[in-house]
Amino acid sequence: MKRTRISDLLGIQYPIIQGGMLWLADAGLAAAVSNAGALGIISPFAGMPTDGDVIKNLEEQIRQIRRLTDRPFGVNIPLDLSQSGILINVLLEHDVKIVITAAGSPELYTDLLKQLDKTVMHVVSSVKQGRLSESCGVDAVITEGIEAAAHNGKEEIPLFSLIPQMTDALSVPVVAAGGIVDGRGMAAAETLGAEGVQLGTRFIAVDENPAHENYKQAILEADETGTVITGRNRLPTRNLKTSFSGRLLQLEKSGASSKEIAEFLGYRRSRISQLEGFLDLGETFAGSSVGMIKEILPVAEVIQKLVDGYHQAIKRPTVH
Repeated sequence: MKRTRISDLLGIQYPIIQGGMLWLADAGLAAAVSNAGALGIISPFAGMPTDGDVIKNLEEQIRQIRRLTDRPFGVNIPLDLSQSGILINVLLEHDVKIVITAAGSPELYTDLLKQLDKTVMHVVSSVKQGRLSESCGVDAVITEGIEAAAHNGKEEIPLFSLIPQMTDALSVPVVAAGGIVDGRGMAAAETLGAEGVQLGTRFIAVDENPAHENYKQAILEADETGTVITGRNRLPTRNLKTSFSGRLLQLEKSGASSKEIAEFLGYRRSRISQLEGFLDLGETFAGSSVGMIKEILPVAEVIQKLVDGYHQAIKRPTVH
């Protein structure tokens, strides 16, 4: 693959970033991704016991990944967390070089992080958000379309409509995220102007992901109609179609209050479904291209298939 500004910015072989999945992006997964030439990402909550402390967990995950790889890695910090400032401080204390921020304003910590020579990327879902992020000094934006798993922007803009508008508006490099699972998607995103891609769902169905086998198997069994968007009156969230997501949709359509929906979603129920395999008890996030994932593979093989598929896609002859 040709080098891009993202490759050079992050010091990685391939401009591929693993998504910072809340309960799943632990040091083992991130290290496997980084060792294969891409950028592994840690979530502060991944690998944490049910009664664990997120600060101590993040510190341990950072120590673990440094035992597993000497290659670049990053940490994803959701800015809507009450502890986001403390988590940022942990990254500074442990000299983490690459930080991805999301679910909040880049105005909060970008300037501080840049003053301390960190590489900062912010997740956006509209050109307006992209412009704000650039004005705050981020090094790149991760542009997430409505195809993505988990929480999406309220704008619900499809990724391939968003990429060219984002690249036209910004001077910083753009990473494409949402519904990309193979080399064809990578090549298409590049054609539209993206200089890298972020994949989440594809890195669930891998040997190194701690997700429960039931979750991984549900991904393999899903087809092109296998996901659903909930939370349109709150924050759009893409999930696998399960009895849980079906009940959630019915609750939303009935006009239930925010309190009733919050009680139904429960505290950390997505952890139970994703890590313990009780898919009818919590959210099981998955992107819209889930139907293209047909096997569980080692991370290194997934990344090699991405690279090979990309080369095959760009070599296809033009039809006249």
